Amino acid sequence: MKTYYITTPIYYSSGKPHIGTAYCSIASDIMARYKKEQGYDVKFLTGNDEFGQKNEQAAHDRGVTPQQHLDDMANLFKSMAKAVDVDYDIFWRTTNPQHQAAVQKIFKILYDQGDIYKGAYEGWYCTPCETFFTETQLLESKCPDCKREVQKMQEEAYFFRMSKYQDRLLAHIEANPEFILPESRKNEMVNNFLKPGLEDLCVSRTSFKWGIPVDFDPNHVVYVWVDALTNYANALGFMSEDNSEYKKFWPADLHMVGKEIVRFHSLIWPAILMALNEPLPKQIFGHGWLTSEGKKMSKSFGNVIDPHILVNNYGSDALRYFLMREFVFGQDGDFRNEALLNRMNADLANDLGNLLSRTIGMIDKYFGGTLPVADTAVKGEFDDIFEKMVMDMPSKVENHLDKMNFSDALNEIWNVIRRANKYTDENQPWVLCKDESKKDELANVLYHLAETLRIVSIQIYPVMPKTPALIRKQLNIEDPTLYTWDSAKTFGLLSRGVKITKEPVLFPRLDIPKELEKLISQQGTTAGASSGEVSEEESQQKPTITIDEFDKLDLKLGEVLECEIIEGTKLLKCQVRIGNEVRQIVTGIAKFYEPAQMVGKKVVAVTNLKPVKLRGALSEGMILSASIGSGKKEVLKLVTVDGDILDGATIR
Repeated sequence: MKTYYITTPIYYSSGKPHIGTAYCSIASDIMARYKKEQGYDVKFLTGNDEFGQKNEQAAHDRGVTPQQHLDDMANLFKSMAKAVDVDYDIFWRTTNPQHQAAVQKIFKILYDQGDIYKGAYEGWYCTPCETFFTETQLLESKCPDCKREVQKMQEEAYFFRMSKYQDRLLAHIEANPEFILPESRKNEMVNNFLKPGLEDLCVSRTSFKWGIPVDFDPNHVVYVWVDALTNYANALGFMSEDNSEYKKFWPADLHMVGKEIVRFHSLIWPAILMALNEPLPKQIFGHGWLTSEGKKMSKSFGNVIDPHILVNNYGSDALRYFLMREFVFGQDGDFRNEALLNRMNADLANDLGNLLSRTIGMIDKYFGGTLPVADTAVKGEFDDIFEKMVMDMPSKVENHLDKMNFSDALNEIWNVIRRANKYTDENQPWVLCKDESKKDELANVLYHLAETLRIVSIQIYPVMPKTPALIRKQLNIEDPTLYTWDSAKTFGLLSRGVKITKEPVLFPRLDIPKELEKLISQQGTTAGASSGEVSEEESQQKPTITIDEFDKLDLKLGEVLECEIIEGTKLLKCQVRIGNEVRQIVTGIAKFYEPAQMVGKKVVAVTNLKPVKLRGALSEGMILSASIGSGKKEVLKLVTVDGDILDGATIR
């Protein structure tokens, strides 16, 4: 059996996962599911990178041990994966004893053969990226990757001879055009790093202790490049007594990574493998960022989107479909709630949902709920063209999926779905049903629609793993041979004469203004929060901040002078007096307070938020409230102060 090994980067454990994290994981999951459907023996790895200075600091900031912090973070990442239906085979944590033993062996081998040597490092260090930079690599004296401040550091360190493998790396990339994709990432690696010349790489640290010790020099801990990067091989048993999985699945078929870490995976990791005389991964794909408000998602920007909120509202399939259909994979894409809702209405409700609903409805109405048996010799005017389009679809979808052109693959499927709806209108079953002599023609039309839905359910599975079963339930498809990947390449396999099952609408149409209001409220109060396999304390606790960070908030007491509801919403538009000025603040609490109740209320307002328009009304701040429960049981109260304090007073 053919094998396929795919990995996501093991995610750094100092920050919580968000929709950008989910984006990479979902793409990898789609490829894993697709290859499994094709008959491959698949291994899909994800996990957490758990050593390093950032993790040590994050644990310290939370007041917990590093291991407790890492256990909590592992649960958060597993919860995210579960929410978006990422079905990994291996969740690898670098604190795993098997991994630590392998790292020490690798480090010693490279040292013994002269590929690692001891020296001293002096240069610029970015703590968030855990990367050293030379003076020339800095961008306006800041980290070229994350644009944060860097520190001048000097310490004793071990170095890996990256420069030794420069020519071999360049030759390999030139001989294997698809080793780094997209093409722009390959050009960046070649022109910005290889051709100017690689410098030797610092691979140990002495300034912190949370790491894998260099066993022959305990003052040093192994740095991230020999630690985290080697996980892809170590998780398969590399350097262990049982390396059967490594022999079976290595080299990796695909490392799926974000564009900011392509350099580490396409230059450093292959150079280490060359030094070990091991095969290189077949491909490194550097996808673009999923941004929010035009910026990379970050707690510091306040633009993090929690995938749990979207899944809880609309289901994981809708979110997965949107992310893969809306954006060209490989390029950056800006996430917007409105785009998600519009795509759900247009593609899922109007196209797929409508096709299923009207097909099942007509079978129920015209044939008593039984997929009709008809004279197969009967052919409609539009059948040949329609059948050819359906039968051309699987090969086109495979071609796009092989190249990770997810949006194009889905577009091919939706072309067929839209054509099926048009085919319905062309044949007008509601007219055919009135003429008894047209009964076979009517049965033929409905069979074509039902069979198309069977094939569509197979093709959408890698992206939308839950929806196919719901389609098949309504069509009463129980024979597993009718939903294998290869069965989608044959038209006419669906059994006639079976009883269909009418179910609720698959994707109901959404009231977009109402849904936008709901999402604004939920994301504004719970952005970055998570749920699932985490402790109660962690689920309620936000990241620890410093007093300087808290001091950035300008909290003042205000009095509501006027208040009105924005028509058609649950938003209140308030005129709030704060000292000598009156500000307009829009707040989504009309469910809990009538406008008249708000007038005269003393409220706590955040006054240094960037103004934003909500439903056309400018909001110049945020009114604080406290809530408990959810849905119909939610209770919300305004935050105020004790005693008679004049508006404009600063909250400390």
